[in-house]
Amino acid sequence: MSSVAMISPIRRSRVASGLPSLGGRMATTLGDLSGVAVLLALWALGGWLIARNPATVAFAGFAPEPALRRLFEMLVDGSALAAAGPSLGRIACGLVIAFMLGAPLGILVGRSVLFRRATHVPFQLLRMVSPLAWMPIAILAFPTWNAAIIFLIFAASIWPIIFSTAHGLRKLDPNWFRLAHNLGASRLQILLAVVLPAAAQDVLTGLRLALGVAWIVLVPAEYLGVTSGLGYAINDARDTLDYPRLAATVVLIGLIGSFLDALILAVIARVSWTHED
Repeated sequence: MSSVAMISPIRRSRVASGLPSLGGRMATTLGDLSGVAVLLALWALGGWLIARNPATVAFAGFAPEPALRRLFEMLVDGSALAAAGPSLGRIACGLVIAFMLGAPLGILVGRSVLFRRATHVPFQLLRMVSPLAWMPIAILAFPTWNAAIIFLIFAASIWPIIFSTAHGLRKLDPNWFRLAHNLGASRLQILLAVVLPAAAQDVLTGLRLALGVAWIVLVPAEYLGVTSGLGYAINDARDTLDYPRLAATVVLIGLIGSFLDALILAVIARVSWTHED
């Protein structure tokens, strides 16, 4: 019997034992719904207080009912997709560039003591600079507003990817590399069969953190000279005093960001070695 065949039943039993029971899934669902209910209740209370105050009644459009009604209208007429499409494109470009550069750098930081020592201070100094602080430089350095925004997203995204990848590499057992080398594996085979599977969870966790930071940076970055995207939609709604649309766009940003985060979490769960509730 092959080693794969011997290991597979064990892995299947571990996966089966890790599946939540029906009661556990119901408890999780109820917990999630209760959190959403509390958030909606606080939002409704805030909207009621705003509408009751003569000094703030003009901002009553931030309340749940007008905001959610406008969000539904935006979904139906396609304006929500029109606003989200350019933003998602910029996020994708920035994250891809950050991953293509950050993952190899993270591998070097995790595997090479000399490289890690040489880059520690420069990387820490650059990491602590707010991505938005690069905005004036990005405007001068890039020929288009779109390219400048992608650079800002890249500047926000690369550091979580580098350090999470390095962390995943540094915690690997050195005996794995010795064993693979003794079995005749080449450097490429070690990378594909040992490094990537073992560090995949940390790499994807870094990508998840990068997405969160990039999604936050996106909106103020889109206050630049572009005329599309979620940040532009918020700015335009503010300038036209369309507060229901402004609140609806904020909700849309939260929904899209949560959906993207859930996608990465699902991928992390597939490559995870441990089960987490």
